[in-house]
Amino acid sequence: MWMTELPPFIAFYLAALLLPLLPAKTRWLVLLVPVLSGINLYVNSESLQAVQITFMEFELELMRIDRLSLMFGYLFHIAAFIALLFCLHVKDLLQQTSGLVYAGSALGACFAGDLITLFLFWEMLALTSVWLIWARRTPEASSAGLRYLIYQVLSGVLLLAGTALHYHQTQSLAFDYIGLDGLASWLLFFAFGIKCAFPFLHTWLTDAYPEATPTGTVFLSAFTTKMAVFALARCFPGTELLVYIGAAMTCFPIFYAVIENDLRRVLAYSLINQLGFMVCGIGIGTALALNGAVAHAFNDVIFKGLLFMTMGAVLHRVGHVNGSDLGGLYKTMPKTTWFCIIGAASISAFPLFSGFVSKSMVMAAMIEAGHEYLWLMLLFASAGVFHHAGIKIPFFAFFAHDSGLRPKEAPANMLAAMFIAAVLCIVIGSYPDILYSLLPWEHDYMPYDITHTLTQLQLLFFSALAFVWLNKQGLYPPELRSVNLDVDWFYRKALPSVSVGIMTKLSSLKARSVELSSSWYAKLPNNKSSSSYLISQLTKRMTAVLVLLLFLGFLARAV
Repeated sequence: MWMTELPPFIAFYLAALLLPLLPAKTRWLVLLVPVLSGINLYVNSESLQAVQITFMEFELELMRIDRLSLMFGYLFHIAAFIALLFCLHVKDLLQQTSGLVYAGSALGACFAGDLITLFLFWEMLALTSVWLIWARRTPEASSAGLRYLIYQVLSGVLLLAGTALHYHQTQSLAFDYIGLDGLASWLLFFAFGIKCAFPFLHTWLTDAYPEATPTGTVFLSAFTTKMAVFALARCFPGTELLVYIGAAMTCFPIFYAVIENDLRRVLAYSLINQLGFMVCGIGIGTALALNGAVAHAFNDVIFKGLLFMTMGAVLHRVGHVNGSDLGGLYKTMPKTTWFCIIGAASISAFPLFSGFVSKSMVMAAMIEAGHEYLWLMLLFASAGVFHHAGIKIPFFAFFAHDSGLRPKEAPANMLAAMFIAAVLCIVIGSYPDILYSLLPWEHDYMPYDITHTLTQLQLLFFSALAFVWLNKQGLYPPELRSVNLDVDWFYRKALPSVSVGIMTKLSSLKARSVELSSSWYAKLPNNKSSSSYLISQLTKRMTAVLVLLLFLGFLARAV
């Protein structure tokens, strides 16, 4: 009975410790961890009690139960099961153990009741997830993982500093509503903002996720950013600044995604786009908006995970996911193709697919809040995501021209994971009350009204028409082998180049000054080249400077 009262993260941590001891043929037992832990959480959700421990003089709450934490608890168990199933064929223990601890850390963070507990799991998220990038064992993955870790550690430092300052000001460590009020709250805000990929703080995501292993990216897409969404919903609901930040996040990634050749990097930009809808909902702060943000986070983990799984399957079989070198894969990977189309329909918010029933909540809340211009930005973003994720991903990967590639279909465990995610996309989209019953706040929203359904169908129809026309006219950006510059160019290329230039210039100035000094010293008369003469000359000059300063000070005081 006592096992049912333990925080869920303990089961994942124990499984990670025991996994290396299991024979290779029995490692499928790891799938029982999210299943049994998730069932226990669902069945005993009403009877579970808070778990508290004393650390020094602080009371830490390892498990705080409310509808918001339960919602994300269910989500993280589902995501962990799908991701573990997807990577079941992998023989690399590093990925499987890292994935277990990573998922457990996300569960520990979402049930944290105080900021110190949150910080501990926040850092565990960073330290365990980076191994899913390094596990690919390429020079690019090594460098991207290091940059990723720097960003994640910076987020943790800001969280710790904000926590310390907040406790000093309020004598409270409660992980609850804080709002933007003072330096401590701003530190916490940016700590969450880094993990949520705010504009100009987003490049760790688009840099690192495409370099992770085919299975590692599925884990990465599920936990880090959604934990940041959870933290913002917990601490900063109704913060108007988030509405504008979220609107910017929905729009700017579209332009990068349309011209990007690496299809996993396209999905990384698309992930930021979807995060923007969630951030907007949190910023609006009404019950409808917050429910929309949480529901969209739930759906995004599933349909974005499905899309990352399809591209991971392609990467596993082909060795790359460059749109310029793919095409025609539907002939030998038909099941993966269908799963990709279902994921594309879901992220594009087609009726009867999951994205439709959650994104519309945020859009409706935006109109109700009186942000008509920002609503237009979200409408533009909805059309854009259909272009780059709804059409571009399946079209260039599986159709377009025939690349001549004839890879095998994805392994059975990959197909099973994709099948589960695809079924969830359709079931949630067709029966949204299943999802709505779990939402934290009361609401009476109905997604399938005639106005919204027709508006969305018209938007999708004209977006598809625009894609076909632009493609036929040769105006749609072609898939090219290229490097697209983002803001990380400034610290990856510009700053190092400027630093090298400055150091080179300083070195030349130093050499020149030594040369001039030697020349001046050589020209001195023999009787004046002694060190005593040089010291006397320096003393005279220092005395003259001091006299001048005293005179100026006397004048200033006299005035």
